[in-house]
Amino acid sequence: MSNLEPHTKMAGANTPTCSAQHTYSNLGEVRTHLLPSKACRPRTSEPPATDPQPLPPPLPKKTLTRTHSLPTHKASSPSLTRARPPRKPLVGSRSVDESQAGDDRAGSAQSPAEPPFSSLDTELGLSLQDLHHPEAVHAALEARQLEGLRAVHARLHTRLLGGRPGPCRPDHGFRLLDSSPCVESGDALYYRLVRVHEEAWHLLAAKVPKPGAEEPHPWGLELQVSLLPHFNLQGLCGLLPEGALPEAPWSGCVALVAEVPELTVAQWLVEAGAQPPEEFTKTVALLLLQLSAALERLEAQGAALAQLRLENLLLVAPRGCMATGPPRLLLADFGHVRPRPPGTPGIHARQLGRLFRELLGPGVPLATPVAAGLERLAAQLTRVWPSAARTRSALQALLWGPGPELRSHGAPLGSWLRVRRTMLVLHLAERAVGGEVPGLEDWLCCEYLTEATAASVDLALSLLWD
Repeated sequence: MSNLEPHTKMAGANTPTCSAQHTYSNLGEVRTHLLPSKACRPRTSEPPATDPQPLPPPLPKKTLTRTHSLPTHKASSPSLTRARPPRKPLVGSRSVDESQAGDDRAGSAQSPAEPPFSSLDTELGLSLQDLHHPEAVHAALEARQLEGLRAVHARLHTRLLGGRPGPCRPDHGFRLLDSSPCVESGDALYYRLVRVHEEAWHLLAAKVPKPGAEEPHPWGLELQVSLLPHFNLQGLCGLLPEGALPEAPWSGCVALVAEVPELTVAQWLVEAGAQPPEEFTKTVALLLLQLSAALERLEAQGAALAQLRLENLLLVAPRGCMATGPPRLLLADFGHVRPRPPGTPGIHARQLGRLFRELLGPGVPLATPVAAGLERLAAQLTRVWPSAARTRSALQALLWGPGPELRSHGAPLGSWLRVRRTMLVLHLAERAVGGEVPGLEDWLCCEYLTEATAASVDLALSLLWD
């Protein structure tokens, strides 16, 4: 991940560099050049005392016998010539020590006084002085870790909520896929259809009110149209005008929704009875967590759901996830949404407590630790009346910790959060190496650990275990 260091500026042709120190032929030239010349017989004008003797023949010129690691001055073989860079010409007749000293001076002029930090140090924002202070290093690591988790959460959110069709226009065409509804909720029937525009096809669902159903409240429908996209709130794409589908088994204008439901929570509860207790109670907790997030958004908008029923909660397969993972929950019953009376932060608490027990059923509460926590939280909802936001925090702590033993021993929650975030990052990395795609539960866990603080975790544990 670290970047390569920039290359140092190349020296000129006549400047000896550090590479010249390791060129054996240049060392040989310097060493030969520094050998003292042989002493010559002094010449005088006086004649010799005796007859001159003939001079001995000159000695043959000595040559150095070198191995292949010390090439001679003769041209090297083509392979060695290609393997070695061109030799640097010598400047003057310096000694080996002088040459090396000059090369060292040239190298010191090119390199900085301190080694530059790698890109990792730059990303962490650490200086040389910070490395001597463990608290600064810990703060930098914590900030970088939290930033990475937020990036993972944002990418998963984009994938899970992405691909939404835009609003309907008059030039769109529609084709009905099934003549029978794919899902029947408490107040509506859902039919699958396709919206066609040029080469773009989008799978939608027509939401048809059931015959004899209660007239929906217009305030709640207007709120549904005005809300920004939310993962756990049903989104509208527009209205299908009357006569757009002559073969449709309904009459009049109906609403078009972006997500095609697969079943209701009431239907899932019947089918999930054969699941193992641990898997069943964990899925129940994840569904209740998503429902709390939807109710939290309503409470933030000054709204409240008058009737919270299992048959009006829809389940959808999340985009880009494995079919074996937990489903996505959609709150779709906006016809029973009313303005929230002032001063009622926990207006949904009693309904949620009743829904907890409906999902758990008789005889299940103490089968698993999660089920025991859900039963305890259901009792707290009817006694304390917490807001949907606080209920969601308690469900997050029940699913991903910390447990009651940490609170009883007074362990620092800030340290627990740092360790838990580290473990999640490692877990996601190991699964990514194996080619496994993160799913809905991973995204919900990322959401918890990016939002949580020591104070919010302590408040959630007080609702769960006090």
